Amino acid sequence: MMSVSVGTGPTFRAGKPEVLFEGSYVLDPHISAIPYYDVSADGQRFLMIKDDTKPDQIHVILNWFEELERLVSTK
Repeated sequence: MMSVSVGTGPTFRAGKPEVLFEGSYVLDPHISAIPYYDVSADGQRFLMIKDDTKPDQIHVILNWFEELERLVSTK
């Protein structure tokens, strides 16, 4: 994410782009090249989802419904 200061006096001036922050964030599911984020109403905060979805383990649970019935059984 980049930040650029702007001047809106008699003429428009754009400053030098600067890195605001770096990281890997979730992309828009409809347009994969665009980051998926929102800005607060006062313009002071960003809401972004960090993309750290690279699990090192996957847990597969078989017969989960039977296990659920066993755990909630009132017998």
